[in-house]
Amino acid sequence: MKQKSSRNVGNEDNDDNMWTWLLNKGIGAPFLCISLFALVIRVAVSFHSYSGAGNPPKYGDFEAQRHWMEITVNLPANEWYLNSSSNDLSYWGLDYPPLTAYQSYIHGIFLKSILPDSVSLFTSRGHESYLGKLLMRWTVLASDILVFFPAVFFFVVAYACLTGGLRHTAWHVAVILLSPCLIIIDHGHFQYNCISLGLSLGAIAAILSDRELLACSLFCSALNHKQMSAYFAPAFFCHLLGRCLKRRNPILEIAKLGIVALGTFAVIWWPYLHSLEACLQVLSRLAPFERGLYEDYVANFWCTSSILIKWKQLFPLQSLKLLSLSATVISCLPSMIQQISTPSKHGFLYALLNSAFSFYLFSFQVHEKSILLPLLPASLLALEEPLLFAWLTHFGMLSMFPLLCRDKLKLAYIALSTLFALIYYAPCWQQHLNTKQGLPILKPPLQIALFLTSLVLHAIYVVMLPPRRYPFLFEAMIMMLCFSQFAFIAVYSNVKQWMLSDNARLADEGKKKL
Repeated sequence: MKQKSSRNVGNEDNDDNMWTWLLNKGIGAPFLCISLFALVIRVAVSFHSYSGAGNPPKYGDFEAQRHWMEITVNLPANEWYLNSSSNDLSYWGLDYPPLTAYQSYIHGIFLKSILPDSVSLFTSRGHESYLGKLLMRWTVLASDILVFFPAVFFFVVAYACLTGGLRHTAWHVAVILLSPCLIIIDHGHFQYNCISLGLSLGAIAAILSDRELLACSLFCSALNHKQMSAYFAPAFFCHLLGRCLKRRNPILEIAKLGIVALGTFAVIWWPYLHSLEACLQVLSRLAPFERGLYEDYVANFWCTSSILIKWKQLFPLQSLKLLSLSATVISCLPSMIQQISTPSKHGFLYALLNSAFSFYLFSFQVHEKSILLPLLPASLLALEEPLLFAWLTHFGMLSMFPLLCRDKLKLAYIALSTLFALIYYAPCWQQHLNTKQGLPILKPPLQIALFLTSLVLHAIYVVMLPPRRYPFLFEAMIMMLCFSQFAFIAVYSNVKQWMLSDNARLADEGKKKL
C-alpha cells in the first residue's frame, strides 16, 4: 500500500512538474513558431511530384491511398479486405490494419463531400485532377497537425522533465518536426507515416511520463495503423515487463496492461470479430510474404549480402521466413534482456532504436521507407547523440535517393537536406555540439571521406548511365554504403544501451556503500 501511495505521489509530482514547465518556461510560443514553419515546409514539398504520378496502369502509393478511400466509402467494412467483383485485391488491395482503413474512410468522406468523382467506385481509378490532388495533400497535412505535432509537443515536455534540462528544447523540436526523411516521404512521395509514428511517439512520451496504460493503448493503436510499428514492439514489451516485474504485484500490473491492450485491439477490430474467418482474412492481408524477402535495393542485410549469397535461389520461402525471424530475434535479444533486467527510461529510448534497427536490417520484406522507424528514436536522442542522428538522417536520405529520383523529388530532396544542415549547424547549437562526443571510430577524417563518397554517389546516380550489363550498379553501391553505416550505428547503439545499464549498476552499488 505504501509503495502504491508513493507511486501515486510520484505521478502527481511529475504532472505538476510538467504543467509548471509548460506554463512558466515559455515553450508554447517557440513550439508554435517552429510548428508553423514546419507546416509551411510541408506545404512547399507537397507542390512537388508524388509516387506514380501520371504512370498508369497502377500508378503508385498516391493512387493506393486514394483507392483505399474509394473502397472504404463505397463498400461495407466486412468487404474491405475481401476479394470480390467490387474489390479487386490485385489492384492496390488494402494491406494495412483496420485503423488505416478507418483513416481512409474518414478521408474518403472528406473527398466525397467536395469531389465525389475522386472516390467513385471503379471510375475513379487513376484520378489525378488538380483539386483531387490538392484534397489528398490536405489530408496528410491535417494528419500531421492532429497526430504528429501534438505527439512531438507531448514528448519534448516529458523529455525535458525527465532530463531536467530546458536548454536547446527549441532546437530539439525543430529537428524532429523538420526531419527531411519523414517530410519527403509523407508530403512528397505520399504516405501517412505521421499517424503511426505520431501514435508511437505519444506512447513513448506516455512512458517517460509514467502513464503506462496510456502508452499501452497508444502503441496498440500504432500497431493497428501500420504493422511496421512492430519494429518498436520488443522495446515496449520488455521495458513494460521489466517495470512490472520490479513491483510488489507484478501479475496485477501485467494484467492491467494486458486488459488495456486487448481492449484497444477489440475496439479497433470490432467489425471483424464476428467470425474467425473474417479475422483471418484481414490477417492474411497484413503479411505480404509473396512479395519476397526484400524490395528493390533496400540497405539491409539480406539485400546487401545477396550480392554474394543468392538467398532467394538457395532457400525456399519457408526457410527464408525462419531465417529472417531468427536473425531478427537474435539481434534484438541483448537489448531486450537489458530492458527486462534493468529497465530505465533513458535505456528505453536506446532500446527503441536497437529494436527498430533489428527489424530493418534482418526482418522479412523491408522497404527503403522503413528507415523512418529507426530514425524516430534517433531523433528523440538528438540532444544526447547529435552526430548519430545527423549521420543516420544523411544516410537514410541517401538510401531512399533512387526511389525519390523515380518520384521526381530531387529538388525537394536537396532543399530539405540543406535546411536540415542549416538547423543542425545553427550557431545557438554549436557550443552544446562541441561538448558531445561523436560516434567512436568515426573520426573527422573518416566522416569527411564517407560524406564525400556519398556526394559522389549522388552525382553519379544523377548524371551517369550504368553499364548495360549491370543496370542497377549505382543502386547497389548506394545500398552497400548505407548498410555499412546502419550496421555500425546499430552496434554502437546496442553497446551504449548496455553501458547505461552498467553505469546504473555502479551507481546503485555506490549508494549501498554509503
